[in-house]
Amino acid sequence: MNEQKTEATVSFLDLDLAPEVLHAVRDAGYTHPTPIQQQAIPLALAGRDLIGLAQTGTGKTAGFTLPIVQNLIGTPLVDANGEPVHRPRVLILTPTRELAAQVEESFRKYGKYTSLRVVPIYGGVGIEAQSKALRRGVDVVVATPGRLLDHMERGNVGFDDLEVLVLDEADRMLDMGFAPQLNRIVNDIPRYRQTLLFSATMPPEVEALARKYLRKPVVVQVGRRSEAASTVTHAVYPVPRERKNTLLVELLKKPEMDSVLVFTRTKHGADRVVRHLEDEGIAATAMHADKSQGERTRALDDFKAGKIRVLVATDIAQRGLDVSGISHVINYDVPRQPEDYVHRIGRTGRAAATGDAYTFMSPDEISMVRAIERTIGQQIPRISVPGYDFGTTSEASLPVVSEPISADIARAASTNGAPDQAEKQRRYRRPRSVARRR
Repeated sequence: MNEQKTEATVSFLDLDLAPEVLHAVRDAGYTHPTPIQQQAIPLALAGRDLIGLAQTGTGKTAGFTLPIVQNLIGTPLVDANGEPVHRPRVLILTPTRELAAQVEESFRKYGKYTSLRVVPIYGGVGIEAQSKALRRGVDVVVATPGRLLDHMERGNVGFDDLEVLVLDEADRMLDMGFAPQLNRIVNDIPRYRQTLLFSATMPPEVEALARKYLRKPVVVQVGRRSEAASTVTHAVYPVPRERKNTLLVELLKKPEMDSVLVFTRTKHGADRVVRHLEDEGIAATAMHADKSQGERTRALDDFKAGKIRVLVATDIAQRGLDVSGISHVINYDVPRQPEDYVHRIGRTGRAAATGDAYTFMSPDEISMVRAIERTIGQQIPRISVPGYDFGTTSEASLPVVSEPISADIARAASTNGAPDQAEKQRRYRRPRSVARRR
């Protein structure tokens, strides 16, 4: 009797991928597709338009990379003499340079046993080198909208042979104001094509975009919309704004804090946090839009290599930051948009690993935390640090635990009018995960 395969038993061998692609997948160390890959790959292979709703860290990039590589090598483009021709057949649009670089790397990884050519197109680097790469011939263009338009206006690239358009992180592109650029690009490419749209959320703007650009799409969804990753343990630290730096230093002294991503709301805030950490002897670097592409790449490479264990970033890094093994995400500032919380914490607990996400909440940020809880459908436990909590222990009857503090933090607290409470070293009990770890 034929038994229907469960999600856990389906392997990449079951997805009808070519030997060259399977070889590359094996080299990458993968045997079983993730849920989004299991659903998206067969549909993309069949040429269907697709809307993929999934959070970061779910393997969605390979969910479109693998079928695209498969389809390109299965129907090669040749000239009248039967010789292979490299002209843009696939265009992937991403909101940030970092995500474009991640997608490019995915194509190189899974297309390593093919002759496919991929060129990344984004700002912050010289345009001439990109122009030369385009003129040499390319099969896949991975681009940010602004820089791609520069090349299109210069006549460096054309899309007469385009077969597939991918809109990756569509919600983020709209958040960043790329709607006009998207319209200009899509109006200049073939109407009859396959379009794949991937998004972490599905606000009305993205729904309108899908209706405009996709034809009878199939919707693939992993998890609820705006659902936080189930592999992440959440906690909120109530703390006055002026004392966030001190609390951050104390947390970073914990031995388990070995790879930490700290989010701030502004570029200047990120720089200030880095300066404070460096003054305390903690190796840290900042990553934000005022940094050159070279500086951002070096910061990311140093973080990946473990040369620095703390990366302080603005929301530019909340998507497309592909770093394995991030142990903790700390929201130094509460994000203004609840959906951004989901994207931020998606940097840890990736690929079934577990991670911790801590949020520093000052009195003026209480309403933003409550909005996040409504959005993700979960209540987040508060961790009360003696001498730091500004009086939220009864807030909404939420679970509150006390955390022990060092002598340094106790002295700092005692100078701020709470010596008795600061001197009590209460037993620390780890907060129960809001969503049970797997």
